[in-house]
Formats: sequence, structure tokens, C-alpha cells
Amino acid sequence: MEDEISSPTFTIVNEYDNGMTNIFHFDVYRLEDVDEFYAIGGEEYFDKGISLIEWGELIRPALPPKHIQVTFERNEENENQRIITIERITYYEDIIG
Repeated sequence: MEDEISSPTFTIVNEYDNGMTNIFHFDVYRLEDVDEFYAIGGEEYFDKGISLIEWGELIRPALPPKHIQVTFERNEENENQRIITIERITYYEDIIG
């Protein structure tokens, strides 16, 4: 039987261990603001494994200065296709200043 990965919508974070590293799957949509993310100790997960965050723009100030952002968009020309953009984000002012 395979392990199933589910959306953490009602638990904020689900934790998985694949034998090599920990994976933390966050869904922060239901958080009121970034302060609530800090209150649950969310940023402490960043150094403990891989964090996958749905709705990450809602907690942007809490994200590490270097991270990867994956964006999914609908293709307006074909409703069955999605456009996926992968960006490496680096906030230099947070690193230098």
C-alpha cells in the first residue's frame, strides 16, 4: 500500500519522512496573517527539511530570503492546460542588510 499525500487544509501542515529528509506540506490559506504563521512556529520548519507551501504569498515576509516559487496559471487559450512558472527568489536586501 502506498502512502497517500493529502492536503493539509484543516491541519495547516502535514509532515512526511521519505527516509532521506523530512517534507513539510503547508496550506496557509486559512491563516489570518503572517503573525499567525509565526505563532505556530512555521519558520522553524525551514531548517528541518523541505517545506512546500500552498498560498505562500500570504506569508511572504516569513519566507526564507532564498527560495523557489512555483506558480500555476490557467492557459486562457486551452482550459485543460496550465502554465507552470518556476522562479528562484533571492531577496538581497534581507541577506546583506
